[in-house]
Amino acid sequence: MKRFQVVGIGNAMVDILAHAGDSFLAENGITKGIMQLIDMDRAVALYDRIGPAREVSGGSAANTIAGIAHLGGRTAYVGKVRDDQLGAIFAHDLRAQGAVYQTVMAPKDWPHETGRCIVLVTPDGERSMNTYLGATEFLHPDDIDPAMMADAEWLYLEGYRFDGPDSHEAFARAIDAARAAGGRVSLTLSDPFCVERHRDAFRDMIRDSVDLLFANRAELTAMYSADSFAQARRAAAAEVETVVATDSENGVYLLRDGMEFHVPAVPTRVVDATGAGDLFAGAFLWAMCEGHAPENCARMGNIAASEVISHIGARPESDLRALFRSHGVL
Repeated sequence: MKRFQVVGIGNAMVDILAHAGDSFLAENGITKGIMQLIDMDRAVALYDRIGPAREVSGGSAANTIAGIAHLGGRTAYVGKVRDDQLGAIFAHDLRAQGAVYQTVMAPKDWPHETGRCIVLVTPDGERSMNTYLGATEFLHPDDIDPAMMADAEWLYLEGYRFDGPDSHEAFARAIDAARAAGGRVSLTLSDPFCVERHRDAFRDMIRDSVDLLFANRAELTAMYSADSFAQARRAAAAEVETVVATDSENGVYLLRDGMEFHVPAVPTRVVDATGAGDLFAGAFLWAMCEGHAPENCARMGNIAASEVISHIGARPESDLRALFRSHGVL
């Protein structure tokens, strides 16, 4: 048995969560519902303008790994922070969930601080993310431990992490080590604008190395320049063994072995949509590692997503296993 069920690689940052109205977004030039990259000056300016905020360890794939750890999965994470206050918050929060986190911190005098994402939640529950990548942008191949990758059943790669000078090489090193040892590779596309920036690199990796692809409607249609969501799903399924395509309140489409299944969403009052896809992927991967059928994995993913959108923050606050049992899927 391998030491880890899932090893995640992605951004390592702290989420700064605050409520804001649509007028605040408009006044500050923020496009609603997407992730925008910002520099340090912009991060400071926005922080000064927002109201009361909550700081929690974040990063998309880190949320996924925290979810797997919450479920009792054997998991680890690779992501870069600086040896500063926010870096310490990130490391502590992830380890407290039960995940292994051993990435060497950048030194205190490094010019790039630990990344942070200012997440503005509007009354409709939609989140608009303003991300200063900072240290996490500089994940290097040297940060990848081939022995850890080889000891994983699955790798989980975050599309956002493609924004960085050495990230593609770091991903390649991880993939090579994992696959050489019989491991499998999953990828989340993360964001349609991320897809636009890296479409060719994503396509190459998907065709050559990815066994399981996570994407939502906007990401998948952008990836395949498709006229419809259904067309995008078919295009993805022609390249990947398993495609998991989420569609918000419309549920999830699962494509595998030439067949497509639809699993309805769990009706939920949305408080904060942050982390929905992250926790969906975490529950799905955990369930797969535990031997559940793909459709049941999707059901657990939907339940986990419904839990995380029912409150502020991208980490579960309820016992997910208990929720699975209450829904009859565990």
